[in-house]
Amino acid sequence: METDVLRIDSGRKENIRDIVTDEVILTIHLNERELLTLLCSPGNLKELSVGFLYTAGLIHSLDDIDNVFVNKKNLTSHISLKEENINVDIMFKRVYTSGCGRGMLFKNVLDLAHRKAVTGDFNIQSEKITELMKAFEKKSTTYKKTGGVHSAALSDGVKILVFGEDIGRHNAIDKIIGETLYKNLNMAESIILTSGRISSEVMYKVQKTGSPIIISRSAPTGLAIELAEKLNVTLVGFARGRRMNVYSVKERVL
Repeated sequence: METDVLRIDSGRKENIRDIVTDEVILTIHLNERELLTLLCSPGNLKELSVGFLYTAGLIHSLDDIDNVFVNKKNLTSHISLKEENINVDIMFKRVYTSGCGRGMLFKNVLDLAHRKAVTGDFNIQSEKITELMKAFEKKSTTYKKTGGVHSAALSDGVKILVFGEDIGRHNAIDKIIGETLYKNLNMAESIILTSGRISSEVMYKVQKTGSPIIISRSAPTGLAIELAEKLNVTLVGFARGRRMNVYSVKERVL
C-alpha cells in the first residue's frame, strides 16, 4: 500500500508518497476449533496455513488434510483433517519464540536434541551458494520496495524452485514449505534459503523438512548451531557477496 510520508534528508524536508508492506491478522481454525492467530503478509495464506501445521508437527503430509478453505474477506483459514488424531495436550504446550510477531511452536524446541538426524550426502560448491544468494536477493521485490519483509526459498542446489515473502521470517519459511508440499517437491534433497536470523525454532522447521542445508544472509544463534550439529544439518550464515560462515557439518560445502 502507499502512504504519505514526510521525508527528511540532511535537514531537507519533502512530502512524498511511499510504499509500505501490508500486514493482516489470520486466524487458523483446525477441525472447527480456533487454533491460533498469525500476524502475516496477505499473500499465499493457504500455503502459510498448511506449512505452519506441518512445521508445528500437527500434520505429517497433505494426506492428513481433508479440506482447506481460506476466507480472504474475514481472514480466516479453515482446515479439516481426515482423522482427529491430534494430541490435545500439544495444544497447550506452546513455546513463544524469538520470531517477529511473537512466533509460536507447539513443541519444546529442546526436544530437537532427541530427534532423528538428517541423512544424505548432498553437497554444494561455495561459489554456487554465492550465485544462489544473488538470485535469491533479486527475487525479493517486495523487500526492495518496502524494506519490510523477510524472504525464504527452496533450491535444488542449481536454481530456486519456490520463493516466498512475509513480514515474519517464520511465516516466510512456512509459506515455501506449504507450497513445496503442494508441488510435491523433495525437501530432503533441497536447500532452504532465508533472509532472517537462524534460531532454534527455525532449526525445528528445517528438521521437519529433512533438508540437509540452510543458508542465510543473517546470523545464527548459539543454540541453532548446537542443534544443527546434532541434527547433521549444514548451517551457513552471513552469506553475502563472496563471503559466508559455515558453522556445522562443514564438509557439505566444497
